[in-house]
Amino acid sequence: MRTFINSLDTGNTPFLDELECSALSEEVPIIRKEMQSFIKTLLALAKPQKILEVGTAVGFSTLLMCEYGRPDLHITTIENYEKRIPLAKENFKKAGREDQITFLEGDAGEILKKLEDSYDLIFMDAAKGQYIHWLPDVVRLLAPGGILMSDNVLQEGELIESHYLVERRNRTIYKRMRDYLFELKHHPQLTTSIIPLGDGVSVSVKEEL
Repeated sequence: MRTFINSLDTGNTPFLDELECSALSEEVPIIRKEMQSFIKTLLALAKPQKILEVGTAVGFSTLLMCEYGRPDLHITTIENYEKRIPLAKENFKKAGREDQITFLEGDAGEILKKLEDSYDLIFMDAAKGQYIHWLPDVVRLLAPGGILMSDNVLQEGELIESHYLVERRNRTIYKRMRDYLFELKHHPQLTTSIIPLGDGVSVSVKEEL
């Protein structure tokens, strides 16, 4: 089914297609084809003007949102992995999108605590075991009516396995992600859908004031 759906995809701009091929060849984790399509549809539907992205990697998803979002869109994106920071900066420059992007370097947990702005869309695509710890600040920063989108929440299906069938080294992230999804579904300010798209994506809408 996934292969069939992706076979219908029309691709992105030549620059993004080239960046995607480069990232995949170097085993840099970027959003999957079906997630790319989903994000483009969400951007067309919600038309967010201010976006916060947690997890830049080499900047592929950042630039995808710049390309397919509204013309006055601005993205604040956070990355902690030192080896990828210069690559992301170079890609932003090559794409001519530097004016649309505020690039914050460092630990997301610390940076989120210091941010005071509000965002129409927050995209979580970083250390999955930290989602649950970041959630209070993320909800605080999300504008009323804003969307929180979290990628890779189903952990290749491992999340539905018994705790005892999960490799010991993966049990912490397994527990934290299950706790995160529970919190999203039970949070008094959020209405959440968990979608088995790609490696799982959750979409939450913050209640209006």
